Order: sequence, then C-alpha cells, then structure tokens
Amino acid sequence: MTGKELFKKAVFYEILQGLGLTFKHMLFGKTMTEQYPREKPSLPDGWRGAIVQLRYDDGSEKCVGCALCEAACPSHCITVESAEREDMPQKRYSKRYTLDMTRCVFCGFCVQACPVTALASSKEYELATTDKRELIMEMDDLLKLGDKYFPIREKRPQYTEDRFNFFKQNKASGFPVAHVPVVNVPIAKKGAA
Repeated sequence: MTGKELFKKAVFYEILQGLGLTFKHMLFGKTMTEQYPREKPSLPDGWRGAIVQLRYDDGSEKCVGCALCEAACPSHCITVESAEREDMPQKRYSKRYTLDMTRCVFCGFCVQACPVTALASSKEYELATTDKRELIMEMDDLLKLGDKYFPIREKRPQYTEDRFNFFKQNKASGFPVAHVPVVNVPIAKKGAA
C-alpha cells in the first residue's frame, strides 16, 4: 500500500468527496427538496390512490351491487352485500359496501371490473392514521371521497329513467301478483313401506 492510498483511507477521502458534492449542490445548486406538508406534489393522471364510489348527477349512487369488484379483488378487501329495491322489482343496489384500505394493494382491478363505472381511483394518498379501524371504509365514506375528487358527475342514462317511469306507472296501477297453487301431498306414516 502506497503512502497516497494510506492517506486517502486515513482521512476517509470517499466520504469527503461525497460531502463536497453535497455542499456544492446545497450552496450553489438549485434546491430539489420538496417542502411536503406545505407543498403537495403534482400526481400524474394515471395515479392509483384510494378507491372511491361515484354518483350520478341527481345524487344517487351508481353502484348496482353486482359484486364484480369483490370477485376481481386479489387481496379480498371488498365486501358487497346487495339487495333488491323495494320500488323497482329486479333492480338491485348495494345494501352494504365495505372496503378495507389496510389490505388494498391499489391494483385497480376493481375499477376495471365495474360494469357501471361506479368505482374510480382518486389521487388520495394521505391515509395515515393512529387507528387502523378508520381505514375500513363504508359506502358513505367512499361517496364523500368520490364527491371530493370527482365533482363533475355523469348524467343518469336515459334508459334508466324510462325504466323508473315504467315501474312507477305499474306500481300505481298495482303490480300483478303470482299465485302459487297449493298441492296437498300425502305424508307417509312411519313403518309404511
């Protein structure tokens, strides 16, 4: 080992070289540090943040409770419980919709699987909390986030309005009721073969 190499090891030459570069950028260069809490970063349009629920322009939720998002989710963090609407037969809605953000991997499969575009990826990334239970979001929480990030709402399709009017007219006139005939079936006695 030569004297020059020994001197470089003794004074930690590589560390001094790195510090010199750091001080050069700090004193004479352009600042590259983002002041995060005060300055928010600009996110690209394809950013996949927190999943949100969307509404139609009349304020009604778009989700029809089909549970395709639940089936497409690889981490099984979505739970959908659907029910039939009282005012419209054969029309379903999500009675209960739960999304566990602690298990979500933000893959976007649920957004792609939704047939009525009721789900969207927002630019919400500040999900830190002291209580993990706050990250289990119900339908109301998801709709509030959707209203925040997607204020422009899609108009309800016309065919839906036509179906609403059709069922309202039928309800006013009285829905036909199916009568199931009762068939008396003899009950076999014990011991009879």
